[in-house]
Amino acid sequence: MEELQRLEVTPIQPTERYSEAAFWQKLQRFARRAGREVVEKALWLYYTLQEPSTPTWAKRTILGALVYFLVPLDAVADLAPLIGFTDDLSVLLLAAGTVAAHITPAIKERARRQASVWFGEAV
Repeated sequence: MEELQRLEVTPIQPTERYSEAAFWQKLQRFARRAGREVVEKALWLYYTLQEPSTPTWAKRTILGALVYFLVPLDAVADLAPLIGFTDDLSVLLLAAGTVAAHITPAIKERARRQASVWFGEAV
């Protein structure tokens, strides 16, 4: 009988997986494939995270969603045509809904402008 190998699981804190550089790299790399909706929602959350007035509980919610967005082991592979980013969008929308009171019109406009630049649209 084969001996089972014991695995030790080390918990990973969200901040260990999230970095601004990784966020921008993935967003720029996959922007067109992910679509404008995913890009804008990710930017809403990113810019809200940067606001000093955003409460800690909201920042934790945002970090959780952004970590999910960055982790390559999604429930649905990001490279799958048409459906690859649906799980990412769902998580981003859930987080955005949870922290909606902290996503200001100015943040939405900033995200819209950045997405327009990436998608080659007039600002």
